Amino acid sequence: MAGVLLFLTYLAVILLAGILISILSRKLGLPNALMLILAGIVLSNINYNNAPLISFPDIFLSAISILALVMIVFDSSSRFSLRRLDRLSLNTLGLSITFLVLNMVFLSIFLLLIFDVKSIFLALLFSALMSGTDPGAVLSMLGNAKARIFDFLKIEALLNTPLVVLLPFIILDLKNSLKNSFILPEFIGQIAPFLQQFVVGIGSGILIGLVMFKFMKKEYSKVLSPLAMITAALLTYIIAENLKGNGVLAVTSMGLLFGNVYLKQKLQLQEFSLVFSNSLEILVFILIGLIIKMPLSLDFLIKSLALFIAYTIIRYFAIEVSLRALKFNFKEKLFMALNVQKGIAVAVVAFSLANLGIEGMQMILNIVLAFMLYSIALSTITIKFSVFFVGNNGTKKKANH
Repeated sequence: MAGVLLFLTYLAVILLAGILISILSRKLGLPNALMLILAGIVLSNINYNNAPLISFPDIFLSAISILALVMIVFDSSSRFSLRRLDRLSLNTLGLSITFLVLNMVFLSIFLLLIFDVKSIFLALLFSALMSGTDPGAVLSMLGNAKARIFDFLKIEALLNTPLVVLLPFIILDLKNSLKNSFILPEFIGQIAPFLQQFVVGIGSGILIGLVMFKFMKKEYSKVLSPLAMITAALLTYIIAENLKGNGVLAVTSMGLLFGNVYLKQKLQLQEFSLVFSNSLEILVFILIGLIIKMPLSLDFLIKSLALFIAYTIIRYFAIEVSLRALKFNFKEKLFMALNVQKGIAVAVVAFSLANLGIEGMQMILNIVLAFMLYSIALSTITIKFSVFFVGNNGTKKKANH
């Protein structure tokens, strides 16, 4: 009983600290994610009797990571509506794909050259994870500011989030199937099991989604319908994993189905999903700073900053290549290149990967955490000078009525 009370005390302290930090970040006009991660890093460096002041059992961290992963995957994929695709969305999708491909090629190479990463799969996993953006939190500091470039960045974050949370786990499955080997006979022999994970994952998501939506179409309950939605998302992940399928792909499939079928009170259900997902943010951001022991050495700082600069250049080049038709000027392109904030999607995936015990993963997670801090700080500074990039028209706030 004493152990249970101790862990509950840790949890209560983290949540209380998170609430206070969130209030403080709003008053200071700083990104909440940055403050929460830094709080987690501070807590991780506080010891008591030669042991960390706060620590949780691995099974608890794994359960929290899976719950957070399922909810963020479902929430992000459910907001991807095929009916809302327009020319701007297609251009945004083109940028997301171009940025992803360039990262998988060039960022992976730079990572292997700068850091002592032994596995090409881990390099590809890192590059895929870093292809996501989440500028919404930083852009929210502009209030009701209106400009095409802000809408573009928000649409980009919405479109690339499902890719960010899905691709790392696909690459991880491929790594496990091939056992770090690119030998042709072994590669061919693992194609069928690998494809089976796709089929089982997609099939599980669609099947459970259809069953759930059939019942939800008949009747809506303020209490039971949101609960049924969360339960269905968790069951989808669990069933797919037990059938040797990809659980993240299964939840993504169910979320896409949810976003593109007619349901009563769908907006209310999506709002509940968003609130529930956001409620996990405090816990996830603090825990990721707590459990990932990022080196605070000068060598790591220099190497990670060099890699981040290369990453920013790749980002700008992707914008130049994919957005020529939209005729953004140089300052606007630079503004988009510098707004590469990493948010809850990257945090949740990193949190989930931290609990898998994969050899060589700790180095990748250290760099991921560094990139999160750098990107949030860079986006914040860029927003502060947004008038220079987009002019007064883009940052002018609406008057209160």
